[in-house]
Amino acid sequence: MKHYNITITGRVQKTGFRFSAMQAAYRYGVHGFVKNVDGDKVYIEAEGEESNLDDFLKWCQKGPMGAKVDGVEVVEGEVKNFGSFDMISSRV
Repeated sequence: MKHYNITITGRVQKTGFRFSAMQAAYRYGVHGFVKNVDGDKVYIEAEGEESNLDDFLKWCQKGPMGAKVDGVEVVEGEVKNFGSFDMISSRV
């Protein structure tokens, strides 16, 4: 089990990125959360088996149709044992 803090930059807000990331997380068996940050970035905390996280990261590098990913920064973190994958509102 690994934990990644992922910051995605580019045209990633108002493209359905968070919802699509949640669908991809379910598909790859990844737990954690996704939220918009800083007006032009998406931040994800993701946990799972390394091979599942690798597949999820490949998806993050492309994103949904309409998004234009310029960069994906990944930092390994401490496992938090998330039980699901949630989309956090940017209004929180």
